[in-house]
This record gives sequence, structure tokens and C-alpha cells, in this order.
Amino acid sequence: MTKKIRIHAKKIGILINSRKQQAIEMGRDIYIWGKEHGINFLFPVHDAAVLNVEGVSDQEWLSNTEAAIVIGGDGTFLHASRYVLDYSIPLYGINFGHLGFLTYGKPECVFEDIDSIIKGNYTIFERPTLFGNVIRDGNTVHSFYALNEFVLAECVVAKLLRVDVYFNKHKLGRLSTDGVILASPTGSTAYSLSAGGPIVPPHIACMIFVPICAHTLYARPIIAGPQDEISLAPRSCSRDIVLSYDGQLACEILPNDLITVSLSTSKTIKSIQLNDRSFLDLIHEKLGWGQSFMEEEKE
Repeated sequence: MTKKIRIHAKKIGILINSRKQQAIEMGRDIYIWGKEHGINFLFPVHDAAVLNVEGVSDQEWLSNTEAAIVIGGDGTFLHASRYVLDYSIPLYGINFGHLGFLTYGKPECVFEDIDSIIKGNYTIFERPTLFGNVIRDGNTVHSFYALNEFVLAECVVAKLLRVDVYFNKHKLGRLSTDGVILASPTGSTAYSLSAGGPIVPPHIACMIFVPICAHTLYARPIIAGPQDEISLAPRSCSRDIVLSYDGQLACEILPNDLITVSLSTSKTIKSIQLNDRSFLDLIHEKLGWGQSFMEEEKE
């Protein structure tokens, strides 16, 4: 959690999922609302073209935006996080997706939410990111950042992956599994949760190791600290192994490659949380966690 900053009303950027008509319509409504209230929102060229409004270059947008409203689902938020990765631009998501763990905002409340942000009624959370390397023949051939997770798996459905797991260079064991997830706290409510991982509040600095359908009764999720490193060494001869990150991008992993993952020491993603909403509210609403307790409280 960080101290809130004063956001200038004319330095709020808008990022839109241009493949969702509802998101486009919301972007247009925000643009019109801004004009009526003397707010000139900043649109990158691509987003501006979709709305047929004036836009600015990527560099100008990134240099001048103090906070950004992301209109879409969690995938749009992940795309936005990569866009602002090298800049300290807090993101606030308006959900037009499914669960919406990253996009807290509701479409019907968008104008009230923007007004709250302008008035400073919010908190900024620093979400840790993961940093991964693919090492081949002793050389780093790929480096990636992920906000949610890295997933190592076979492309072929139901084909087992044999992988050696190292914790701070000490061998933890060899798994026969459908895959392995290395998740951030933000990613704890995504694929990691479906595979049996714990729910972790997004501001806690840790990394979660979760096997996917491991062929053993003893493989359980493990929490690693901010200074720890987990390494994965596939022992299959398959040429169908991929490392994906944030569920959207992937690279091929060759036999004898080594994947190292740790928390990034230099990059975080800032997200805006309004003062009347919390992470606990989110898991109550989205997952029904503690629902029976909440019902008892109402009686």
C-alpha cells in the first residue's frame, strides 16, 4: 500500500478493450461526460480512433498520464499493466468481463468512481510482479514480467510433464504433472486458485508455487518469499512444452532449458482501490467466500 497522490483532473488516461462493444460505448460516454465537466481525458491513438476522438502518441500518453481508467475485463487490465510497466501510472479497472478480480469498478458507478479518484478518495496498492528468465546452454534467451502468473505445461492436452523443481537452487523434487503455476499475489485468484492454491491479498510480497494435477498425493502449494527463487527444469524430451505468462503470451521451451522465477525487485503495478471497497469485499462478492457468515451477520 502506498500514500495516495493528487491526480490532476486533466491527466487521467483511458484505455479500452476495442473488441468489446460495451467497453467502446462506455469510453464514448466517459469522453462526453468529461467534456461536460471540463475534463479532457487522454486517449492513446488506437483507443481514440475507435471512438473517433482526438488522441495522443503512446509516449505522450505515458509521459502525461497520472492515472488510467481501464475499460474491459481482467485481460484488458493485464494488457494495460504491460503497457504502463515502466511508468508509475496507477490503474483503475471498469469490469466488462466475467469475474473481474482486477477490474473492481462497476459500469453503473463509473462516473461516481472517477469523481472519487479526482477528489482523492482512494488508496494505491503496489502489486508485485514476477520476473522470469529462460536459460538455454548457459545463456538467458528470454526474460519476461508477469502480473498474474507463469505457467509451464505441455501443449498437448493430457500429456504429462516431468519437471525438476528447485527452491533457491536446492532440488525440491521431480514432479509428473499436467503443469506448474508460479503465481503472484494478484494471480492467486486466477488459475492458481482453480488449481488449489491459496488466496493471497494483492499487496503481500510473495510467490506461490502450485502443481497442476500432480500424479502424487504429496504435492502441495508452496509460498516463497520476496528473496526466493524457484527454478523449473523440464525432463521430458517433448518439443511441445510452452511457458505462458498472464495467460496471453507464451514461448517455446526446449529440452534442457531452465526457467527461473522470482519477485521483481524493480517493477510493480499500481492499482487504485476506492475507500469504500476492499479486497475482502471482492472475494465475498466474486467467490461467495464467508457467505454463510455474512448471512448470519444480517439476521
